[in-house]
Amino acid sequence: MFKNNLLANKTIIITGGGSGLGKSMATRFGELGANLVLTSRRQEVLDEAAREINNQTGSEILTVATDIRHSDQVGDMVQQAVDKFGKIDGLLNNAAGNFISPTEKLSENAFRTILDIVLVGTFNCTQAAGKVMRDSGGGVILNIVTTYAFTGSGYVVPSACAKAGVLAMTRSLAVEWAKYGIRSNAIAPGPFPTKGAWKRLVPPGLNIEKKMIERVPLKRFGEHEELANLASYLMADESGYMNGEVVTMDGGEWLKGAGQFNSLEKIPNLAWKAMDYARKKKK
Repeated sequence: MFKNNLLANKTIIITGGGSGLGKSMATRFGELGANLVLTSRRQEVLDEAAREINNQTGSEILTVATDIRHSDQVGDMVQQAVDKFGKIDGLLNNAAGNFISPTEKLSENAFRTILDIVLVGTFNCTQAAGKVMRDSGGGVILNIVTTYAFTGSGYVVPSACAKAGVLAMTRSLAVEWAKYGIRSNAIAPGPFPTKGAWKRLVPPGLNIEKKMIERVPLKRFGEHEELANLASYLMADESGYMNGEVVTMDGGEWLKGAGQFNSLEKIPNLAWKAMDYARKKKK
């Protein structure tokens, strides 16, 4: 689809890069010649992902365990990236947190936890990487949002609020930082199954997955490679006139009905209690 050196000599930071969609996008960036900086909170997950990606692509990879909620850790991660690669060309803000819950059951702490990861974490990474980009003449910031960032959705209110904030940040910085040669764009994916997130967001035994597919006009979920190819294009110089854009990739789902999780109103009270118990037990 792309020339093999599309991202050659570019250094890209991927938050949440050790698993799921972040790992898939990082792998594609590596295939196209990029140097990779993978971050998430668990070093062992990052190291395993780096081994797999390196075996597949031969990429130069730096892994730094980072809690993006804390600006000092983010600053250290960015400095390590500069020390190793000399520059930062791209930042993929992919790290996220989410869970389903009736809003009336949410505590302040639960609400803040998601905002801190998604919105504050994105801000921290953007500030730290953005400074390096400004000093070196530019770069690309690519944020992963959601379709319900612009429609809202029941049962994921903390995530909807946080992602809406990231969407506003994307568009705001597209204007403010363009003078530094920094482009800021976003992707709003629809349903792309991943092992960890899918388990938290799609309760088993309630036929929710089938109903989600029915909401998508293309009648299927997204493939990781499709999202990774889009992200690669937006990171590349070939998309140099795209700035402040939010590209929806959801098979037409949001046009058919806003709010991916609105159908969760059909979940019985007993099932909510069971999920709440299981979540607390894990802690």
